[in-house]
Amino acid sequence: MNSTPENKTDATPAAQPRLNYRKASPAAVAAMSALQAVVNRSSLEKPLLELVKLRASLLNHCAFCIDMHFREARNAGESDERLYLLSAWAETSVYSPRERAALRWTDVLTQLAGHPVEDDVFAEARSQFSEEQLCELTLAIVAINGWNRFSVGFKVPPRFQG
Repeated sequence: MNSTPENKTDATPAAQPRLNYRKASPAAVAAMSALQAVVNRSSLEKPLLELVKLRASLLNHCAFCIDMHFREARNAGESDERLYLLSAWAETSVYSPRERAALRWTDVLTQLAGHPVEDDVFAEARSQFSEEQLCELTLAIVAINGWNRFSVGFKVPPRFQG
Protein backbone atom coordinates (compact mmCIF):
# COMPACT_ATOMS: atom_id res chain seq x y z
CA MET A 1 0.00 0.00 0.00
CA ASN A 2 1.30 3.43 -0.93
CA SER A 3 1.77 5.96 1.83
CA THR A 4 0.44 9.39 0.82
CA PRO A 5 -1.04 12.18 2.90
CA GLU A 6 -4.50 10.85 1.97
CA ASN A 7 -3.53 7.21 2.64
CA LYS A 8 -1.22 6.93 5.65
CA THR A 9 -0.18 3.56 6.99
CA ASP A 10 1.14 2.52 10.38
CA ALA A 11 4.58 2.29 8.77
CA THR A 12 4.61 6.03 8.01
CA PRO A 13 7.18 7.73 10.21
CA ALA A 14 5.81 10.33 12.61
CA ALA A 15 6.22 13.93 11.53
CA GLN A 16 9.19 15.66 13.10
CA PRO A 17 9.54 19.34 14.04
CA ARG A 18 12.06 21.60 12.35
CA LEU A 19 13.87 21.77 15.66
CA ASN A 20 13.24 19.96 18.93
CA TYR A 21 13.36 22.98 21.22
CA ARG A 22 12.95 20.86 24.35
CA LYS A 23 16.26 19.15 23.63
CA ALA A 24 17.97 22.17 22.10
CA SER A 25 17.35 24.52 25.02
CA PRO A 26 16.32 23.01 28.35
CA ALA A 27 16.79 26.47 29.88
CA ALA A 28 14.16 27.98 27.55
CA VAL A 29 11.75 25.16 28.40
CA ALA A 30 12.43 25.64 32.10
CA ALA A 31 11.68 29.37 31.80
CA MET A 32 8.43 28.72 29.92
CA SER A 33 7.50 25.98 32.39
CA ALA A 34 8.07 28.35 35.32
CA LEU A 35 5.79 30.90 33.66
CA GLN A 36 3.18 28.20 33.06
CA ALA A 37 3.41 27.06 36.69
CA VAL A 38 2.40 30.54 37.85
CA VAL A 39 -0.57 30.45 35.46
CA ASN A 40 -1.53 26.98 36.72
CA ARG A 41 -1.58 28.27 40.32
CA SER A 42 -3.76 31.25 39.45
CA SER A 43 -7.21 31.79 40.89
CA LEU A 44 -8.81 31.52 37.45
CA GLU A 45 -11.15 28.64 36.70
CA LYS A 46 -9.46 25.81 34.80
CA PRO A 47 -12.25 25.56 32.16
CA LEU A 48 -11.84 29.28 31.46
CA LEU A 49 -8.09 28.85 31.08
CA GLU A 50 -8.61 26.00 28.61
CA LEU A 51 -10.92 28.17 26.50
CA VAL A 52 -8.30 30.95 26.52
CA LYS A 53 -5.50 28.54 25.56
CA LEU A 54 -7.53 27.04 22.76
CA ARG A 55 -8.72 30.41 21.45
CA ALA A 56 -5.20 31.88 21.29
CA SER A 57 -3.92 28.69 19.66
CA LEU A 58 -6.68 28.92 17.02
CA LEU A 59 -5.74 32.52 16.28
CA ASN A 60 -2.07 31.56 16.01
CA HIS A 61 -2.75 28.46 13.88
CA CYS A 62 -0.81 26.29 16.31
CA ALA A 63 -1.73 22.71 15.38
CA PHE A 64 0.14 21.16 18.31
CA CYS A 65 -1.59 23.37 20.90
CA ILE A 66 -5.03 23.23 19.24
CA ASP A 67 -4.90 19.45 19.37
CA MET A 68 -3.65 19.35 22.95
CA HIS A 69 -6.02 21.96 24.40
CA PHE A 70 -9.04 20.65 22.52
CA ARG A 71 -8.41 17.19 24.01
CA GLU A 72 -7.71 18.62 27.49
CA ALA A 73 -10.89 20.70 27.41
CA ARG A 74 -12.94 17.69 26.29
CA ASN A 75 -11.40 15.51 29.01
CA ALA A 76 -12.29 18.21 31.55
CA GLY A 77 -15.94 18.01 30.48
CA GLU A 78 -16.21 20.86 27.97
CA SER A 79 -19.02 20.33 25.44
CA ASP A 80 -18.45 19.72 21.74
CA GLU A 81 -20.72 22.67 20.93
CA ARG A 82 -18.68 25.17 22.95
CA LEU A 83 -15.44 23.83 21.49
CA TYR A 84 -16.44 23.87 17.85
CA LEU A 85 -18.04 27.31 18.19
CA LEU A 86 -14.92 28.83 19.76
CA SER A 87 -13.72 30.14 16.39
CA ALA A 88 -16.91 32.21 16.21
CA TRP A 89 -17.42 32.84 19.93
CA ALA A 90 -18.62 36.43 19.45
CA GLU A 91 -21.44 35.23 17.19
CA THR A 92 -22.94 32.81 19.73
CA SER A 93 -24.61 32.87 23.11
CA VAL A 94 -23.05 29.71 24.56
CA TYR A 95 -20.40 31.55 26.59
CA SER A 96 -21.00 33.42 29.84
CA PRO A 97 -20.28 37.17 30.12
CA ARG A 98 -17.10 36.30 32.05
CA GLU A 99 -15.95 33.88 29.34
CA ARG A 100 -16.81 36.39 26.61
CA ALA A 101 -14.74 39.07 28.36
CA ALA A 102 -11.81 36.64 28.67
CA LEU A 103 -12.10 35.59 25.03
CA ARG A 104 -12.23 39.22 23.83
CA TRP A 105 -9.18 40.02 26.02
CA THR A 106 -7.43 36.98 24.52
CA ASP A 107 -8.25 38.13 21.00
CA VAL A 108 -6.96 41.67 21.43
CA LEU A 109 -3.76 40.68 23.25
CA THR A 110 -3.01 37.85 20.82
CA GLN A 111 -3.59 40.11 17.80
CA LEU A 112 -1.89 43.13 19.34
CA ALA A 113 0.32 44.15 16.39
CA GLY A 114 -1.04 47.36 14.91
CA HIS A 115 -4.17 47.35 17.06
CA PRO A 116 -4.60 49.34 20.26
CA VAL A 117 -6.40 47.82 23.22
CA GLU A 118 -9.56 49.91 23.30
CA ASP A 119 -10.94 51.24 26.57
CA ASP A 120 -14.25 49.41 26.12
CA VAL A 121 -12.44 46.06 25.81
CA PHE A 122 -10.52 46.77 29.00
CA ALA A 123 -13.71 47.94 30.75
CA GLU A 124 -15.47 44.70 29.80
CA ALA A 125 -12.60 42.59 31.13
CA ARG A 126 -12.34 44.71 34.27
CA SER A 127 -16.07 44.29 34.92
CA GLN A 128 -15.65 40.50 35.06
CA PHE A 129 -12.25 40.12 36.74
CA SER A 130 -10.55 41.60 39.79
CA GLU A 131 -7.28 43.44 39.22
CA GLU A 132 -5.34 40.37 40.33
CA GLN A 133 -7.41 38.05 38.11
CA LEU A 134 -6.96 40.37 35.14
CA CYS A 135 -3.19 40.18 35.65
CA GLU A 136 -3.46 36.38 35.91
CA LEU A 137 -5.55 36.23 32.73
CA THR A 138 -3.03 38.42 30.93
CA LEU A 139 -0.20 36.16 32.08
CA ALA A 140 -2.11 33.10 30.84
CA ILE A 141 -2.43 34.78 27.42
CA VAL A 142 1.27 35.64 27.44
CA ALA A 143 2.14 32.02 28.28
CA ILE A 144 0.01 30.37 25.60
CA ASN A 145 1.21 32.84 22.99
CA GLY A 146 4.79 31.95 23.97
CA TRP A 147 4.13 28.20 23.68
CA ASN A 148 2.41 28.83 20.33
CA ARG A 149 5.44 30.63 19.01
CA PHE A 150 7.73 27.74 19.88
CA SER A 151 5.38 25.20 18.30
CA VAL A 152 4.51 27.21 15.19
CA GLY A 153 8.05 28.47 14.60
CA PHE A 154 9.55 25.01 14.86
CA LYS A 155 6.56 23.28 13.19
CA VAL A 156 5.88 20.92 16.09
CA PRO A 157 3.28 18.43 14.83
CA PRO A 158 0.25 17.46 16.91
CA ARG A 159 0.99 14.86 19.59
CA PHE A 160 4.76 15.11 19.10
CA GLN A 161 6.52 13.39 21.99
CA GLY A 162 9.98 14.89 21.89
